[in-house]
Amino acid sequence: MADRIVVDPITRIEGHLRIEAKVENGVITDAWSSSTMFRGIEKILQGRDPRDAWYITQRFCGVCTTVHSIASIRAVENAVGMKVPFNAEMIRNVIMGMQYVQDHVIHFYHLHALDWVDIVSALSADPVKTAALQESISDWKYSSADYFKGIQDRLAAFAKTGRLGPFGNAYWGHPAYKLPPEANLMAASHYLQALEVQKEIIKVHAILGSKNPHPQTFLTGGMSIPCDPNSQNAINADKIAMIMECNKTAREFVEKVYIPDIIAVAPFYLDWAGIGKTSGNYMSYGEFPDGREGHPNNLWLPAGIIKNGDLSTVHPVDHTKITEDVVHSWYEDTGPRHPWEGATDKKYIGPKPPYDYLDVEQKYSFVKSPRYEGAPMEVGPLSRMLVAYASGHKEVQDVVNHVLTTLGVGPEVLFSTLGRTAARAVETLIVARKMESWLMALAANINTGDYAIHDNSKWDPSTWPVQAQGYGWHEAPRGALGHWIVIQNKEIKNYQAVVPSTWNAAPRDDKGVRSPYEEALIGTPIADPEKPLEILRTIHSYDPCLACAVHVYDEKNELKSKVKIL
Repeated sequence: MADRIVVDPITRIEGHLRIEAKVENGVITDAWSSSTMFRGIEKILQGRDPRDAWYITQRFCGVCTTVHSIASIRAVENAVGMKVPFNAEMIRNVIMGMQYVQDHVIHFYHLHALDWVDIVSALSADPVKTAALQESISDWKYSSADYFKGIQDRLAAFAKTGRLGPFGNAYWGHPAYKLPPEANLMAASHYLQALEVQKEIIKVHAILGSKNPHPQTFLTGGMSIPCDPNSQNAINADKIAMIMECNKTAREFVEKVYIPDIIAVAPFYLDWAGIGKTSGNYMSYGEFPDGREGHPNNLWLPAGIIKNGDLSTVHPVDHTKITEDVVHSWYEDTGPRHPWEGATDKKYIGPKPPYDYLDVEQKYSFVKSPRYEGAPMEVGPLSRMLVAYASGHKEVQDVVNHVLTTLGVGPEVLFSTLGRTAARAVETLIVARKMESWLMALAANINTGDYAIHDNSKWDPSTWPVQAQGYGWHEAPRGALGHWIVIQNKEIKNYQAVVPSTWNAAPRDDKGVRSPYEEALIGTPIADPEKPLEILRTIHSYDPCLACAVHVYDEKNELKSKVKIL
């Protein structure tokens, strides 16, 4: 096979991702996605108390902690028939809603924006013109020429240190960067502001979860933080007021900075509305129970599947139609299996490091290949927004139509790398606006004297059947997350997690069909094979998390390295 571009590791993501791409006449004609880390943490769960699973699964990753907790407790609740009280559902909504906002802000400004913004160019910007640009897109409070001159001076001083950190290994000056210096300086200032904002708004997790990351108050059957307006140690009016302030900060930043930035930057990169398209299959499990029926009923963001890009029909999601294929994954071949029957028995037959290329005709990744009715599915914010848009979700339709009208483009641009990036911003806005209603619903319910926070009726394992199985779905910021559990004699017999990056980063299946990352790269122009910035743009638009997808653990419990922090 001809030489390929190899990007390994893809940086500014969580976990270890390798992309190999075949380029002909300056365009990618084929691509392969691989994670070379072993997946296996599910095996640790076997034989353990199902009520402890959420505590262990949030260690799949150092970023996606809350999402695995809630998927896990929902799996156990589904298996044994627990009914979660309304207060607990609203607290979960607030925790997960703020996770969306913080995660998306971090992704856009700190992980993805540098694919579009040339920081070096910002050093030559005119601060007066930058201030005029800022004032033309919003009434954000940081908009004076003196402010931008200060940012420029800070960047120049930082560059002189020679210790560039996350800015040290980039493709500055690449011809694919198109923003003028003033837009680059404005974006650089928002990068720095976003660092402060994300730190402030995630305090909601410390208030409701005792700490962040890895909140401690999740519990199968509800939550472990009490509700009592007369107790300083419980959720009361003071704590709700603190959360409201955090959300006010988040909403202001999203409305006055994030959305205006997307609208300001997109016109320079409209060619990317025709790059990064996948098979047209999009799936969402739905999220945020919005009534007293509890999850998975009456979800604010609806569940559904869109096939072949057809927005006229939203198909229901049935978990029994999900399988995982390992024909091109480094596991014992078992054929496509539903997660309840899934196995995690590694069988590495790849090349011995160091090597130039993977043997992509054989097995080439530790990520499995999930399929729905045998077809690949893209998951993530774009899928959620498309399913919601096609389902008639008014808030989503209003914001999506506003963005499309402002840019002067049609809905077809959503099926692209640019659409994926814009969809995440749209979702951040509508979630930030929705958070207040969940807080008010929680406060109103507490005021009625209902302090219930946990369903104790099925807490004792002696009330469980000898054998039970369940599944827990959560629409994580990165996409559809599912945990499947099989319980036997009150212990976990089998456990499988199919995470968003498993769906998106998978290798080919038994029919040789590409998964979303691989498909989205086909047709991507590459200006300089030595600096494949274009690959990063599309891959980063998914916000990969390979730590979740492969669930790293060391079965020999060997110390690999020590880090001394000075």
